[in-house]
Amino acid sequence: MIMRVMISQVSFEHHRIALGIGEASPRISWRYEGDAPSWSQSGYSVEISRQGETKDDPLQVDVFHANSSSSVLIPWPTVSLASAESATVRVRAYGEGDQPGTPWSDPVNVETGLFTEDDWSGALMIGADRETEKDAPHQPLLFRNEFSAAEGIEKARLYITAYGIYQASINGKTVGNAVLAPGWQSYSHRLVYDTYDVTDLLLSGDNAIGIHVGEGWYAGRLGYDGGNRNLWGDTLGAMALLVITSTNGTQVIRTDETWKASTGAIVTSEIYDGEVYNSSLEQDGWSSPGFQAPDTAKWVGIKELTSPHPQLAAPDGPPISRVEEVKLQEVLTSPSGKTILDFGQNLVGWLRLRVAGPEGSTIKLVHAEVLENGELATRPLRTATQTDHLILSGQGVQTWEPTFTYHGFRYVQVENWPTDDTPLDENAVTAVVIHTDMEETGSFECSDPLINKLHMNVRWSMKGNFMSIPTDCPQRDERLGWTGDAHAFSPTANFLYDTSGLWRGWLKDFQSEQVEGAPPLVIPSVPAAGPISPNAIWGDAIVADPWNAYQSYADLEALRDQYTGAKAWLDSGIPRSEDGLWNRSYFQLGDWLDPLAPADDPGKATTSPSYVADAYLVYVAGLVAQMASVLGIDEDKSRYQGEAADLKAAFRESWMNSDGIVANETQTGLTLPLYFDLFEDDDQAAAAACRLQDIIVANKYLVGTGFAGTHLLGLTLTKYNLTDTFYQMLLQTTVPSWLYQVKMNATTTWERWDSLLADGSLNPGEMTSFNHYAVGSMANWIHQVVGGLAPAEPGWKTVRVSAVPGGNITWAKASYLSPHGKISTQWEVDEAGFHLTVDVPPNVNADVTMPGSGETQRVGSGTHEFSDATFRL
Repeated sequence: MIMRVMISQVSFEHHRIALGIGEASPRISWRYEGDAPSWSQSGYSVEISRQGETKDDPLQVDVFHANSSSSVLIPWPTVSLASAESATVRVRAYGEGDQPGTPWSDPVNVETGLFTEDDWSGALMIGADRETEKDAPHQPLLFRNEFSAAEGIEKARLYITAYGIYQASINGKTVGNAVLAPGWQSYSHRLVYDTYDVTDLLLSGDNAIGIHVGEGWYAGRLGYDGGNRNLWGDTLGAMALLVITSTNGTQVIRTDETWKASTGAIVTSEIYDGEVYNSSLEQDGWSSPGFQAPDTAKWVGIKELTSPHPQLAAPDGPPISRVEEVKLQEVLTSPSGKTILDFGQNLVGWLRLRVAGPEGSTIKLVHAEVLENGELATRPLRTATQTDHLILSGQGVQTWEPTFTYHGFRYVQVENWPTDDTPLDENAVTAVVIHTDMEETGSFECSDPLINKLHMNVRWSMKGNFMSIPTDCPQRDERLGWTGDAHAFSPTANFLYDTSGLWRGWLKDFQSEQVEGAPPLVIPSVPAAGPISPNAIWGDAIVADPWNAYQSYADLEALRDQYTGAKAWLDSGIPRSEDGLWNRSYFQLGDWLDPLAPADDPGKATTSPSYVADAYLVYVAGLVAQMASVLGIDEDKSRYQGEAADLKAAFRESWMNSDGIVANETQTGLTLPLYFDLFEDDDQAAAAACRLQDIIVANKYLVGTGFAGTHLLGLTLTKYNLTDTFYQMLLQTTVPSWLYQVKMNATTTWERWDSLLADGSLNPGEMTSFNHYAVGSMANWIHQVVGGLAPAEPGWKTVRVSAVPGGNITWAKASYLSPHGKISTQWEVDEAGFHLTVDVPPNVNADVTMPGSGETQRVGSGTHEFSDATFRL
């Protein structure tokens, strides 16, 4: 038998594509695949090829060896890369003893971005020399320049950012695959620039470059109750540097005073309110050489805007991209005679039209998530209109899609479609799905189709809300980076997709936005969310999210960077009472959207907000102690361990009696102290777990938790051997339950347990989103308990496999593409008992626990079969 082991992927830091990265000494990781049994890495070699000091110098190739079992985020072994320098890397690894080694991996390129202001070669942030709009949407701007390039082009790089969001083109062809670039950051602290390989777009001789800039998040309307405009600036701008390397040397094209600016066919394009596109205003060829402006167009000079250099940063994660397409499922006619398109899936993105019609006719597209009484339901959008207008050219078939907006929708109401010229069918309209282009890593499937649909809905809600940052919803006048939602959902997110780069960037902004230790409720901060006021769970995310990311990706450097913010939150951000617990005079969101909260008062939970805040305080104090421990900061470790112990005693004094009865005997009120180990002893905890079970049974196995408790409820019940109780909860189909939404034909997870009432009418509450991921946080339990997969140590170097069958589920399978390679489980229960297959990648161990007996066995890489003939459901 030939044992096979190979390196399937080499990567740098957390980049899917390592072009224009911000790290001069990027850490290297590699994944394995193969069937070699119990294979362990004893060492590795890294080959790095880089150009000499001049291009005439020979290629410099160095090989570095290390005796180590590590294969994730290993240090760059040589001299740091310079600005805009590239290198090619290969890796091979060696097995323990007489185990085989791997062949060399495929070569992978890494290239840095621009590290200093001087590297930008004098490129300016330019704006149009025109008066900017006041208290109104900003019309997107066109910036262009022409230049001549020498023959023998070998390489070309475009470095670009904007005050707003941009789309670049060279010689009439779009640059790259990103949309809504450079995404949303806390622009006062961090403005991302992107790097593109544009070698294939350039010509010897005449060339032109164009940059189209929309208002985006930078200057657009953000927030509810009308929102605010121009939060980071009121003038749109672009900044770019094009570096062309040819056989004759290097040529630089920069944004400067020689550029010109104008406006085009996009009249307005707003995040909340959609796009107005007037085809009669098109300037064909505006980004091509030899362009002659139409008589109706006005091109003006430029003005220099404030330099962004102090805030410029290379991206940490992937861009927003078009990821997939969804076909039209049905064309409906509403009771009032309206034409409504049904795409069969609540999604985030826009429509692409292929349409011909009379010149000047206007197609109106109104996007929404649900229907009510057969009509488009726009009330949940509040002041967001989600409406696109396309004014046709009359010059034959047009292919059009919006550029600087996005929508959350399943249904689109279409008005004034030119049916005489173009049938309204799947050939004319396509839904384009966009989100941050993260690598899909986790999968799950089981014998229950309703659970499978629920899991798919969780994934779709994540896709729709990981839009450069983790947002709460993608459709109404909000779409903000609420930190409490991310706190609850991050373990689920980290399983479904590689979120490492997205968290790295967002958590930098999280820390930058802290004021005296307290972060805003939303990151980036916007005025609509109110002034900064400390709040448990939401503020606690500055501790929990970095810790959850560390569990998934084992990035000590990222944890060290984020430790400062976590400490500041504990030391100065949380207002305390004399006993060290929360000062109860402060408002708390608490167990937000408790199912018993009134529709018009989502914070009126059955569990005291102060109780919730104090329980979470004990928890995050313990997490900071664990952070200090893994970072080797022993003094802090001891201090926070002591603080956590004191806070635990204070919690008992404030919220428990001597028998361990808590002040709020609710599902959340018992889940938190059970999961956070706040009881005096095991007997009190066991008694509390029994009371929690009794409450659930008395509630007919329906959910009784909000934001604070939902993501922990299943894990808590499993911790106390009450997994069957949570299976019963999971399988309920009446409200409030997870499968109620599925039975109501949901294709994403909802904000409220009953966003849609049983009679098909909308929940009367003001907050009624049909695409919120927080409720889907229980998928973490599905992955760990039904799928049986969880990290046993940070980064999944050791895996915990502990599937616990239950409910009506007779088989399940799960997989996770870890930093080391793909791990998978598959089990079934039949008349012959329990059967489990586990696949473990090379250089990884798995601790496999059998249900029933509870016996655990450690195995190495390879395929492993386990059976228990005595097990029955």
